[in-house]
Amino acid sequence: MGPVTCDHAGMSSETETVTTPAGVVVPDRIRRVASEAPLRDVMGGDARWEIPVHDHGFVALVDAMPRLIPEGQTADSAIVQAARVSYGAGTKKVNEDRGLIRYLLRHRHTTPFEMIEFKFHIAMPIFVARQWIRHRTANVNEYSARYSIVPDRFYRPSVENVRQQSTTNRQGGDESIDVGTAEEFLKLLEDSEALYSRYLDLTEKGVAREIARAALPVSVFTEWYWKCDLHNILHFLSLRMDSHAQIEIRDYATAMYDLIRGIVPITCEAFEDYRLNAMQLTGLEIEALRTGKPLASENRRENAEWEAKKARLGLE
Repeated sequence: MGPVTCDHAGMSSETETVTTPAGVVVPDRIRRVASEAPLRDVMGGDARWEIPVHDHGFVALVDAMPRLIPEGQTADSAIVQAARVSYGAGTKKVNEDRGLIRYLLRHRHTTPFEMIEFKFHIAMPIFVARQWIRHRTANVNEYSARYSIVPDRFYRPSVENVRQQSTTNRQGGDESIDVGTAEEFLKLLEDSEALYSRYLDLTEKGVAREIARAALPVSVFTEWYWKCDLHNILHFLSLRMDSHAQIEIRDYATAMYDLIRGIVPITCEAFEDYRLNAMQLTGLEIEALRTGKPLASENRRENAEWEAKKARLGLE
C-alpha cells in the first residue's frame, strides 16, 4: 500500500469530511451531538479577566474548562455530572445539585472537582513564585530568563508592611517593625534594584543571559501560565489564603479566588463553610473537649494551637 496523502486540514484524502456551521472540518465518521439547551460562555465572551496585585503584578484568568455551560447553570454542573456518572442521571434540581456538591466537599470526595480546570496568567516577584511552585499539582510554563531579558520590575513593600521576625513562627513575620529599620531595609532593596542597569549593560556586552540573571534579586518579577484543576486550586487556596500564609502570596491567592468564585459559586460557598472558615480538631483536642481536661501533650506549639482554637470557639 502506498503512502496516504493528506489534505490541507491534515486528514487522509480518502477520509470523508464535513464542515460544521462554525467552519471546522471534521471526519464524517464523528457523531456530532447538539446541546440540549442553549449554551453560555462562563467568561461572558471575554479573552481574560485580570486583577492587579502590588505595583507590577497581576492574576489573570485566561481560560476555563468547561468554557461553555447550559443557560441557567454554573460550571459547578460539571462536578455534578462527574459525580453522577456512577449511578446515572439521578436528580437534576439545582438545590439537589448544591446538596451533592456540599456533601462531596464535606466528605473529601475530590475527583469530581478535578473535572473543572482554570488557566491563569500571573506576574509576581520571584520569591513569591518560589513559594508557589511548591504546589506541584499544576501545569506551569514560566518566563525564561535564559531566552529573554528580565523586565525592569521589582517588588517593594510599604514601610508599614516591612515586618519583624515572629518569635513563634520561624517562617514569617507578624507585626510591623520600627520605621527607622523599615526605611533602612527599603534602602537595601533600592540598592539591589540598582544592579539591574549593570545586568543590562553586561548582557549588551555579550554576557549570556542564562548566567547574567544570577545577579538579579528575588524581588524582580517573573511571569507564568498556571493551569490547575479545581480540587488542587482549592487546596492551594486553603493554605495560601490562611492567616498564617505570607501576606504577599495571600494577596495573589485572594485575587485568584475572586476570579473563580462567580464561575463555581456553589463550590466556593461549600469551600468557605467546610475548609476556609472551618477548623480541624485532633484526637487529643476532641478528648480534651469531651473531658474538660488539659490537652494530653507536652508540646508547646501543640498546646498553643489548642488555646487558639478554644479562643475561636469561645471556650476560654
